Amino acid sequence: MEIRLVNIGFGNIVSANRVIAVVSPESAPIKRIVQDARDRGRLIDATYGRRTRAVIIMDSDHVILSAVQPETVSSRLAQKERVENMPPDKVE
Repeated sequence: MEIRLVNIGFGNIVSANRVIAVVSPESAPIKRIVQDARDRGRLIDATYGRRTRAVIIMDSDHVILSAVQPETVSSRLAQKERVENMPPDKVE
């Protein structure tokens, strides 16, 4: 299995293969997930003190906070998949 890395802002990178969900932090259930991860020591704050705009849930039970919009993270994940599925002669 090849490791794919995705930038989640400010030079922070996560393994795209391990991402389960990228969600907005505003809803009460997501706030509970973040608080539970904080209590268990499974929260990674990659916002550099900025406002949390995306919550990334990993298959390792870690929760990552990012200052990048969920749509941006999602498009970066999708872009990586498109490039990987291209034939070798079409990749720029």
